[in-house]
Amino acid sequence: MERDGQLLSARPALETEGLRYLHVTVGSLLATYGWYIVFSCILLYVVFQKLSTRLRALRQRQLDRAAAAVEPDVVVKQQEALAAARLKMQEELNAQVEKHKEKLRQLEEQKRRQKIEMWDSMQEGKSYKGTARKPPEEDSPGPSTSSVLPKRKSDRKPLRGGGYNPLSGEGGGACSWRPGRRGPSSGG
Repeated sequence: MERDGQLLSARPALETEGLRYLHVTVGSLLATYGWYIVFSCILLYVVFQKLSTRLRALRQRQLDRAAAAVEPDVVVKQQEALAAARLKMQEELNAQVEKHKEKLRQLEEQKRRQKIEMWDSMQEGKSYKGTARKPPEEDSPGPSTSSVLPKRKSDRKPLRGGGYNPLSGEGGGACSWRPGRRGPSSGG
């Protein structure tokens, strides 16, 4: 029995000695290289996340290629739908171009009529400026900037003379500014 008691008392001593050795070894390792280990673990985690997303994307591309290779009729349908969408967009663009050309033709026709009216009024001896500012016809509804009559200027005296320029430096009276002298300041 005594022998068993010695074995039992010796065994915990060996285990505690091993734990102490492990504690000292790991503790000194962490004390010396702890921050390096932490940063390297973070770096490995980030690299692993980047690589896993790229691998998932690569697998998805391979699956898509395999699906496209297996089903060519799906690819044909996609290409036909794309061509139809392009054709529709081109037709809409052509319609817009035609509308724009028609508007330009109408504007040119209106300008031509105004020039003819102006020429006729000049031939009759009338002022051509009065006829040039006719309001537009009721054919084209919508807001127009030419229907607004210009405001007349009142006969007021101008605030300053016509030759006043604030950047010229003239006519300012006591409000003239001059830059300081260059060079070192003279002191006493």
